[in-house]
Amino acid sequence: MASGPILFINPNSTEEVTEGIRAAVAPYALRDGPAFEYVTITESPSTIMTDDDVAFAAGRVADLAESRPDASAIVICCFSDPGLALTRSRVKIPVIGCQEAGIMTALMRARKFGIVALSPKSIPRHMRRIEEMGVASRLAAEEGLDFVSALDAGTSDAVFADTVEIGKRLIAAGAGALVPGCAGFAPRRRQLESVLGIPVVDPVQAAAVIALGAVAG
Repeated sequence: MASGPILFINPNSTEEVTEGIRAAVAPYALRDGPAFEYVTITESPSTIMTDDDVAFAAGRVADLAESRPDASAIVICCFSDPGLALTRSRVKIPVIGCQEAGIMTALMRARKFGIVALSPKSIPRHMRRIEEMGVASRLAAEEGLDFVSALDAGTSDAVFADTVEIGKRLIAAGAGALVPGCAGFAPRRRQLESVLGIPVVDPVQAAAVIALGAVAG
């Protein structure tokens, strides 16, 4: 098994989101496995929402990954996977994007999946990636919240209520599993799953498991 840490990169600048990621994935750490390390890109926007935000974060994610030759794997903790292809081109270790990981994990749990995005503007960007992955036919639907922040996604009761309503509509559209479209949703995963009654796949937890599998052995 690789000895270097698995580096979880939060591409937005909100430290509270990084702490939510830490709490969500810490139980997956193996006693004799690689350490989990968490890094926040402090110069980024507080929420990665626009295409400009994604472009800004992409280079910084790749630079950070390249500066850590000690790491055994990289997990990009943003649903837009900023810098995923660029980072993979610049380092030899596994680089896991949480959008890819969340969707592929959801497809193991249900015939069709649904996504709750932070805003309607995120949906075209997510759809481009879904089409690149070749799984558009398995998407039941995606709906966006009203331009909420990554922090509010996991802490606001009002946002949680709106997320539940969207989740119900996605279920009605045929979704058998839900993928929250932001790492900030992590603190609400269990609660969402309990209320909605279908699997809710936290994309960063999914990425953590895939990263561990990639470096084990």
